[in-house]
Amino acid sequence: MKIALLSSASSIHTVRWANGLSVAGHIVHVITQQPIIESFNPNVKVHIFPNFGILGYFTMTSAVKKLLHNLKPDILNAHYASGYGTTARLVDFHPYLLSVWGSDVYHFPYISPLHKYLLQKNLYAADAIASTSYCMAEQTKSLVNHRPNIYITPFGVDLEKFRPINVKKPFDDAAIIIGTVKTLSEKYGIEYLIRAFKIVSEKHSNLPLRLLIVGDGNLEKKLKQIAKDLNIAEKTIFTGRISHEEVPTYQNMLDVSVSVSVSNSESFGVAIIEASACAKPVVVSNVGGLPEVVDDGVTGIIVPPRDPEATADAIERLILDRTLREQMGQAGRKKVEQLYAWDSNVKNMIDLYETLLRTS
Repeated sequence: MKIALLSSASSIHTVRWANGLSVAGHIVHVITQQPIIESFNPNVKVHIFPNFGILGYFTMTSAVKKLLHNLKPDILNAHYASGYGTTARLVDFHPYLLSVWGSDVYHFPYISPLHKYLLQKNLYAADAIASTSYCMAEQTKSLVNHRPNIYITPFGVDLEKFRPINVKKPFDDAAIIIGTVKTLSEKYGIEYLIRAFKIVSEKHSNLPLRLLIVGDGNLEKKLKQIAKDLNIAEKTIFTGRISHEEVPTYQNMLDVSVSVSVSNSESFGVAIIEASACAKPVVVSNVGGLPEVVDDGVTGIIVPPRDPEATADAIERLILDRTLREQMGQAGRKKVEQLYAWDSNVKNMIDLYETLLRTS
């Protein structure tokens, strides 16, 4: 099958879909206006158009249409309903699958009536819609009169890369490390993790508790200042940006993984699945698709968003009970093996492509 992906080349999610489909034996072309940051499989062909931001999704239309005419792919899969969904609608290539990602359906349509109108046009133009989570599928249905053909296409992990391994920790070997692997942006609620850590470390000052925050983003300076103001800077490490290849190593450094996002636009908890695959217990907030990937009390603990006290209580349960940490970690690994093995997720997407080819 020849597959055209209309998507951001600077997103690791695009890279993983393209590489996964290529490894499965398909010809993959990525059409984008963003630069390449992570490596694509050598067999994946990337077509980069000039980046004109929002305007670019409109101005690249004629060139993309010409490219698709020359490539003659079997199917077009556009990722992100507001941006590349606009390009795909204007190109009018079929069969066409539109994959929604999160803020495109949770935030974009509520900016103004015009934004909602544009998004709805994009959604209706697709032959089918794909969502990584059930909650995002329901949100999408609410925008298109409960359109039935929205398919669930989970975004899992490579279980060979994400598995329990012994790694050198950034603190001393006795440290109990609480942390997260996230972009440092507002929606991920990392401030509430920092404040929860302050509560726990103050209450249990006899324990060698440490905080590890992995990733970069526009809140890095602010979050470092919060840690300094709370007098926990000496117990905290901010790693800055890491490559995707390094993520399994850092996930394995954690004793407790915390993802307390504050926005429903986090529609699918990839970082949570990565932590569970490494047999780490997780603490997550009850927003978006995060509760879908955690069995509360079994693989992790679900807490209210924006609640450092409840987050601290959950962390406390786990740091005081090593057996519970191990049990939840093992249960999390088993859940990921059953539902989020990457090879199975890629096959699921390929099956959807084949369904559209048969029915279009």
